[in-house]
Amino acid sequence: MPEPVTVDIPHSLTNADVRAKMDGGITKLAGMFPGGSVVDHRWEDDQTMRFTVSALGQQVASRVELLEGRVRATIDLPPMLALFADKIRSKLAKDGPGLLK
Repeated sequence: MPEPVTVDIPHSLTNADVRAKMDGGITKLAGMFPGGSVVDHRWEDDQTMRFTVSALGQQVASRVELLEGRVRATIDLPPMLALFADKIRSKLAKDGPGLLK
């Protein structure tokens, strides 16, 4: 099993603001995967959103955790999509902060 892709995105928002922006930008987040679309997303609690993205016929389990001053995105890529790990990590690090603006 490949290592998950993990990226921390700094912010200075309240958790409520981050939650609202994540809910409104979930389709943009899915767009960071090749051919990605959101299958589902849900908040487990006030701090953790779990979502599944369908990309190239694969299901990608992902989560976003709200931490002090940052959001941690963790993406568990299936072996077939592990080839895209560096590109996904790079795109998320570059474009992720824009999701919180």
